[in-house]
Amino acid sequence: MGRLFGTDGVRGVANRELTAELAVALGSAAAQRLCTGTGRRVAVVGRDPRASGEMLEAAVIAGLASQGVDTLRAGVLPTPAVAYLTRAYDADFGVMISASHNPMPDNGIKFFGPGGHKLDDATEDQIEDLVAAGPGLRPIGADLGRVRDADDALDRYLRHLSDTHPTRLDGLTVVVDCAHGAASDAGPRAYRAAGATVIAINAEPDGLNINDGCGSTHLEPLRAAVLAHGADLGLAHDGDADRCLAVDADGRVIDGDAIMVVLALAMREAGELADATLVATVMSNLGLHLAMRAAGVTVRTTDVGDRYVLEQLRAGGFTLGGEQSGHIVLPQVATTGDGIVTGLRLMARIAATGTSLAELASVMRTLPQVLINVQVTDKADAVGHPSVREAVQRAEASLGDTGRILLRPSGTEQLVRVMVEAADEETARQVADDVADAVRARR
Repeated sequence: MGRLFGTDGVRGVANRELTAELAVALGSAAAQRLCTGTGRRVAVVGRDPRASGEMLEAAVIAGLASQGVDTLRAGVLPTPAVAYLTRAYDADFGVMISASHNPMPDNGIKFFGPGGHKLDDATEDQIEDLVAAGPGLRPIGADLGRVRDADDALDRYLRHLSDTHPTRLDGLTVVVDCAHGAASDAGPRAYRAAGATVIAINAEPDGLNINDGCGSTHLEPLRAAVLAHGADLGLAHDGDADRCLAVDADGRVIDGDAIMVVLALAMREAGELADATLVATVMSNLGLHLAMRAAGVTVRTTDVGDRYVLEQLRAGGFTLGGEQSGHIVLPQVATTGDGIVTGLRLMARIAATGTSLAELASVMRTLPQVLINVQVTDKADAVGHPSVREAVQRAEASLGDTGRILLRPSGTEQLVRVMVEAADEETARQVADDVADAVRARR
């Protein structure tokens, strides 16, 4: 069996790779590894609206109960809400059932440790070992876990958002694309509570339509709605609402890099940007680095994946990080990426400055980026071979300070990704083709 856990929990097609039996085993194993101390132990379980979540929720809860763990069933909620409630309810751990931005047939199971933090690799490996070993001792009678609904879960999360984001948004009109996902109720309610006029689209989940041509991976419906309604901006969430991308009043996309630039400048001005440092992944555009350098902000880079951003934020005590895809993390108010928090912060900056989103984001110029995926038989050989390294060195010399190159093996496929950014599209394409040819020669 290959490693169960990927970069964000266990994922697969529901009822094929991610079966009810596996969900029971994961619930049981997580209970054995994550519960400490004596007395009744408690886990919070939430999910996004996709149909398979109902089956997997029941299976996970069965696994928890079989190990004597009580469940607070939170129902359909954003992933960051489950992380927050894990801490707020003082639970031993939390479980979120979601495949984020993936298509409806997929699903996933991710765990949050005490305090609502994502698990490290070592803990995930231990859970996998327990899955392989079987259920272990099983309590009986009164020692079995019990289940009750956390009826105040959404209201409690919304109060948290209100308490941590006091800036009023009166006068702003925003279109919110909820992706027929977990933000469908929480997102519009949070933005309206802050005073914004909200036009919600794709906010009618039926279990089958999540992420279907909408949300953060399909921005055309949002762009059209912003222009049609003359809104100040649009916000797009993904299926579990831990991402947020934006569209300005003219329909231009404001990606996660540009959002981070806007928030970093606002936080530095307010004295909230610890060590004048932003944490981003290696995939963030060079334009972000140039804009931050001009503003005197240091950028620390991590591997791709918000879990690595979170690790760097915690290790360095930094206060802002994220990904180009719209995972933005503000550790002062959330233990993981929270798309609604991001939306509130972005609109707060617009309201506080009286400046349009387009003008706020204009401090960053996105450089043209070319990405080529090269199929290989041996990723390590392709990346490390002297001929490939020489091609990369030639490319770096030709680009100088006006661009950059990133050569990265895929984490899930036999691919090497060649990414080049340059001052113009033609240069980026030529350099990327040259390096990709060197990689292909190693096939």
